[in-house]
Amino acid sequence: MADSSTQSIIIGAPPDRVAAVICDFPRYPEWAEAIQRAEVVEEYEDGYASQVRFTIDAGVMADEYVLAYEYAEDLSRIEWHLVAPSKMQKSQRGSYDLVDNPDGTTTVTYTLEVELSVAMLGMFRRKAEKMIMDAALKQLKRRVEAPDAAH
Repeated sequence: MADSSTQSIIIGAPPDRVAAVICDFPRYPEWAEAIQRAEVVEEYEDGYASQVRFTIDAGVMADEYVLAYEYAEDLSRIEWHLVAPSKMQKSQRGSYDLVDNPDGTTTVTYTLEVELSVAMLGMFRRKAEKMIMDAALKQLKRRVEAPDAAH
């Protein structure tokens, strides 16, 4: 059975800057600690990635898998799903929802649903989930708000 988690964070930047970091997959290893490689394997005509191969090592979980991405026209929602089962995952669905706040910040809500193909003790599962959520939100926030972040 798939476990679903949702968390939100406020990032001190407008949505277009947040979306630019989220969509720059090849640079994920620079800021997302568990991601060793992120390679765009297929693109839409507009240049956005339609499929990305990830190689991760989160200590308790190492895996390689391909995600298929879809985007709202205004990039307020970026969602994905696992293309084919991997060594560790039967399925994965997720999304980033970006809400433009009046004060120039963005509320980012991250939702992830993963069904593992291997049994994992609850303690390790929670640790892996925390690492994924931290990368998805805290490390994303740090990257977007960094003074040297590409604008």
